[in-house]
Amino acid sequence: MAEREAGWTNPKHAGQWTSTLETYAKPVLGDLRVDRIETEHVLAMLRPIWTTKTETASRIRQGMEAVLDAVTVQKKRSGENPARWRGHLAVILPKPTAGTKVENFAALPYSELPSFIAALRSRHGEAARALEFTILAAARTGMTLGAAPREVDFAAGMWTVPGGRMKAKVEHTVPLSKPALALARQRMKRDLLLPNDLSNEPLSENAMLALLKRMGFGHVTVHGFRSTFKDWSSEISDFPDDLTEATLAHKIRDNPKAAYKRGTTLEKRRTAMAEWADYCGYADAKLCG
Repeated sequence: MAEREAGWTNPKHAGQWTSTLETYAKPVLGDLRVDRIETEHVLAMLRPIWTTKTETASRIRQGMEAVLDAVTVQKKRSGENPARWRGHLAVILPKPTAGTKVENFAALPYSELPSFIAALRSRHGEAARALEFTILAAARTGMTLGAAPREVDFAAGMWTVPGGRMKAKVEHTVPLSKPALALARQRMKRDLLLPNDLSNEPLSENAMLALLKRMGFGHVTVHGFRSTFKDWSSEISDFPDDLTEATLAHKIRDNPKAAYKRGTTLEKRRTAMAEWADYCGYADAKLCG
């Protein structure tokens, strides 16, 4: 944990990382050696809070998985990670969202996404198209609001977002699915891809949120669709977690590893974006570029 904390710029993350494991993992594990930790120990930690404190329980599981992966790399244990979700705990525990009412979540459950997208596509106006594009690209609001046609390579099917609009301040390339690219191509003669309908100025940060409220989804946030993508990828797709993290432009602290990921995941992310569009309900979501 000390090694990981050194790379965090937000002290809150370090506090969450340690406090949840101290509170919930330590009482169960005590002084148990890492090579003796089994699935039964992980379940003993998670089951009491899995449906009542879902977010906390998920954070514990992720923290445990990271720690056990690290000590496996350090050859302090071997074998399968007992905190792994896909193909392991996922066949024992209910899905993280199953025990809590949807109203408690800012994200839309991925099972409801196709019907939501159908309703969204029937809406007129640039706020609706901006939200549609944001969901298809698994983008943040700020990435979409400033999007310009010059950032899109239509031949290659890629959208390159300048570092100034990225949370990590690092340029990010988004492989666009066929529906996302088609949406952008319709707007290629504009200064902005998705401006305000009346003023041609950038949409306000609340435009897409206001649209969600008008559609009866006031309990969902725009940013929450990134969580929807993450849940879909983790629970029903075959894409590894590091690919999902790269797609979401989550910063990789290990610089050599980050450079390697940028060079090797683009085509895999292109496949992920195409399958995401297909899941969203677009009939023609084949790869572009």
